[in-house]
Amino acid sequence: MSQEVTEFIEKVKEPWQASLSHFLRQVVHNAIPDVQERMQYNKPHFLKNKKYAAVISTSKDAVSFTIFNTAGLELPEGVFDGPPERKTIKFRNGQQIDGGMLTDLVKQASSTL
Repeated sequence: MSQEVTEFIEKVKEPWQASLSHFLRQVVHNAIPDVQERMQYNKPHFLKNKKYAAVISTSKDAVSFTIFNTAGLELPEGVFDGPPERKTIKFRNGQQIDGGMLTDLVKQASSTL
């Protein structure tokens, strides 16, 4: 795990956002055992074979999680936004998160990277 990513998450101001960012990072590691991490554009990026697999982004009232290479995936209706090649889900404080679903989607999306 990248020290830069760890430091970024530890500096997130809202405790629920930091906790969720840690959780989403673990989702990616569970889905992609050999994932590489790096900070880019002030956001944690996760790569497989030097190609983007996922990104975590925090804003004032949300944490966004983007999964790349999603064109062939069947996604839950009305949950994700974005173009076919990458989909983003926004989480707000207190929202339920299906870690198993996210892990499966990241695993499927990254399987061809």
